[in-house]
Amino acid sequence: MSNLRLISHNVNGIRAALRRGLHELWRREEADILCLQEVRCRLRDLPAGAFTGHHVAWSIGELAGRNGVAVLTSDAPERIATLDGTAVIVAPDGTPTESEVERVGNRDLAAFAGEGRYVEVDLAGLPIRVASLYLPKGAVPEHHARKPEEADTPKYERKMKFLSGLARHLTQARRSAAQAGREYVIVGDFNIANTRYDLKNWRSNQRTDGFLPEERDWFTAQLGPRRLVDVVRSMHPDQDGPYSWWSWRGQAFANDAGWRIDYHLATPKLARAAVRAESLREADYDSRVSDHCPVAVDYDAARLS
Repeated sequence: MSNLRLISHNVNGIRAALRRGLHELWRREEADILCLQEVRCRLRDLPAGAFTGHHVAWSIGELAGRNGVAVLTSDAPERIATLDGTAVIVAPDGTPTESEVERVGNRDLAAFAGEGRYVEVDLAGLPIRVASLYLPKGAVPEHHARKPEEADTPKYERKMKFLSGLARHLTQARRSAAQAGREYVIVGDFNIANTRYDLKNWRSNQRTDGFLPEERDWFTAQLGPRRLVDVVRSMHPDQDGPYSWWSWRGQAFANDAGWRIDYHLATPKLARAAVRAESLREADYDSRVSDHCPVAVDYDAARLS
């Protein structure tokens, strides 16, 4: 393998995404690894052939019709871990098995363990640990709300608790991966636009959840030359976007009034191996598979040996 193509995609419900052409997208992009968020499907409701011959590690979660993250690979992973220590493992023939796997996380993340928000796998044949994340959306707290009725402080505090736990986990995950001789990359929907380059209408959104100063401070604190690298931004340093989410409503997509909230955060050595990074924005509104487009990075696998 020369290049490793890793795609992250919030599908906003796999059943709807399949109807809109998800499999056609997969065939066209020929990814080696697909990381999905918001699968939003119970096992018994999964359409036959949904995962098209992949090995799948899937944290469904206990909330019907919500959340759910998965990692799809061509070869069976060597290790799987989730926040609650359980996963559905789907074989290439579509046979699912509910299995106990390694449990990861900490006290703050334990409150979210059954929600299907995090799964990580160790790839077979490559020294990489890949995680798929769906981070809570959050809300505007009272101290940022323009009007009292717009505030939802408990929902905001819940997101901040997740961020606190995730920060500690990212440190542990990087160190654990390094001890196992692996690089680490976490991809998915972080529900945070980190900088002014990461959303079109940043001036009018400074009191909007996803662009609050404390959320952005948290995100920036995870990055650094000895921590994690925002791979897409490192390859597009002075560009607006490339965005990955647009509202279904109005003319947001037509006007490219988007947000970049889907990321690849990789350890520095893996980030240096990236040779291409892009948002796979559909050509027009009617072609959209989800309100998020896939975010793809190609890594030169030879640089990791």
